[in-house]
Amino acid sequence: MMLSSIMDIDGSYMEDFFSSDPEKWLSSVRQIKNTVIGNTKQKIALLDMGIVSRLVQLMMDESTSLEMLLECVIVLNSLARCNNGSRVEHLLKSGVLIVLFRGLSHSDLKYIEACLRCLRTIFLSDVAPTDIIFQEPTLVPLLVSLMNHSRGTQECVATLFSCCCKTEEQQVVLCSSGAISELIPLLTTNVYKVQMPTLKCIAQMSYQNQAVSAEIISASCNEEQMIKLLTRLLARAKTTEMQIAAAKCLTNLHRAGVISPRDPAISIKTLSTLVRMCKKDKTIAERVEGAETLSYLIEVDLDLQQTASVADHVIISLASYFRVNTNEDDETLTSEQELSLKKAAFKAFAALGANDEDIRKKIIETENLMDHIVQAFAEANTQVQLAAVRCMHSLSRSVQQLRTSFQDHACWQPLMKMLQSNASNEVLIAASSTLCNLLLEFSPSKEHMLQQGAIDLLVDLTKRDDPALRLNGVWALMNMAFQTEQKVKERILKTVGPDQLFRLLSDPDGAILMKTLGLLRNLLSNKPHIDNIMANHGQKIIQAAVVLILEGDHPTAIKEQSLCILANIADGDTAKDFIMTNDDVLKKLMNYMNHTSIKLQVAAVFCVTNLIWSEDEVIMYAIDALERQAKLKDLGFQKTLQHLLSTNDSSLFDKVKTALQQFA
Repeated sequence: MMLSSIMDIDGSYMEDFFSSDPEKWLSSVRQIKNTVIGNTKQKIALLDMGIVSRLVQLMMDESTSLEMLLECVIVLNSLARCNNGSRVEHLLKSGVLIVLFRGLSHSDLKYIEACLRCLRTIFLSDVAPTDIIFQEPTLVPLLVSLMNHSRGTQECVATLFSCCCKTEEQQVVLCSSGAISELIPLLTTNVYKVQMPTLKCIAQMSYQNQAVSAEIISASCNEEQMIKLLTRLLARAKTTEMQIAAAKCLTNLHRAGVISPRDPAISIKTLSTLVRMCKKDKTIAERVEGAETLSYLIEVDLDLQQTASVADHVIISLASYFRVNTNEDDETLTSEQELSLKKAAFKAFAALGANDEDIRKKIIETENLMDHIVQAFAEANTQVQLAAVRCMHSLSRSVQQLRTSFQDHACWQPLMKMLQSNASNEVLIAASSTLCNLLLEFSPSKEHMLQQGAIDLLVDLTKRDDPALRLNGVWALMNMAFQTEQKVKERILKTVGPDQLFRLLSDPDGAILMKTLGLLRNLLSNKPHIDNIMANHGQKIIQAAVVLILEGDHPTAIKEQSLCILANIADGDTAKDFIMTNDDVLKKLMNYMNHTSIKLQVAAVFCVTNLIWSEDEVIMYAIDALERQAKLKDLGFQKTLQHLLSTNDSSLFDKVKTALQQFA
């Protein structure tokens, strides 16, 4: 420590503070307290001089008086209020958390409260190590036990828990430590500084956790159920901040599955509160939080989406999120605020339009949304970019919009460019999901994308490490192959290649395997296409997509898809030979005709029907059909079909009857 630096502030009391004379410490630390309160410049200077280490040293000393301890922790709390992450990090590196946690076991309530206030200040910082309170098994139970000692402990402990509860494991720790029973009564205190952190803590604990949410919703206070306690805090007489916080609690409890979407607390009160928060008379922060919470509330429920779409002109309110800094009367926004508004609007529009065609039409017709989305694709802010892509993905479920707005704005171009960029996996997953829809058979964008190298791009996705990207790559190829030209199918097969196709058919992710089989099924449609593809790749397809799948330990749906591929092969003119000359495949067909699953029986019988089908108008094919019928009859297929006539399943019965009619 350089004495000259200390002397620049006040040589007398700083020298006393660092001296070895205990008689001088108390008066000097009080002077330091008076110096730093409200004076950021002095705080920074003292931090740079190493005052924190000295404070920690004094607080660790068991001989330090209570009066001195209180003054030290007050100074630490003031220093932590620098609104500067690096300064808080300085405190953390100096070991302040150790002495503050130690102070929670002190016998004096005032000192405990002072330590809690300092901890609250530190943990409200973005740089605080929020998981640290869960690392010491006794700390959370201690904090819970302190909660109801005073209004100060209630406020601080609730704030600490709301800041630190981030994971499912942490939610469970708080729940098992008795936090819920201590928190719920705080909602009835009518002390704003206590109610707000309590609401935030409940929101954190209930987020995506069904078990903890069930504990919360079953709690009560003075015989008043939790849902009523929260609903009461949605009243317009409450502050906007409190209304949003209560709405967020109810939203999380609903999404966790413990409150029905039909409950008026959700469908009327919570929804209308959040819609109201999207109005222009609210602050930017309130509008952002209102829209984002609304999007989460309605995200998976069609009825809530439909109710929200007609509630208080919400689409117009959300559209105004894009009109910023355009009127002289408007508050000038920072670029960060503008981006926050856009992200929130994209999220809300994505949720609103997730399932209803009429709602999507209203959204797209309002405020040139497509222009805003496409512009956001180039946004450097990843979260805004992601919200825009997800919004487009939601809107791309519309057949009408794929043929109009999406084509007018050439949305496929920025999406393909995005897939070739270094964007995050989250963005790439959302972008590739949207491309899956743009490649549907009725989409005008499909041909343009083919011309611009979409096949190579999608095949590259199937080789990514992330299963979601592999899935979307195969899914998009499957959509591309549906009812397309033979030359496109050949390009897909050539680009994928036999090795990659085999890898996809061996993928441990069942969804990827299912879509790969779907891709093959779409490729093997239309007789000339089937015959051509099987002539070039027949043995590999039979082995990988039929034999290995039917022999493997796969769910019924996957084996059914494999049998459907076999049925498509059997529908070809020359492709049938790959089945008829393969005794192993024929044996498997027989086995699946006798399977316990009706679906697999139906698929197997349908394959047999295609094998023996007689094309009377072509003599050569009719003769071939008779030969196939004779062979299958000798192998016992006709007899097995006759036994299946006793089935009680009408679908299987009809398929069996059709097959038997083909036998001469």
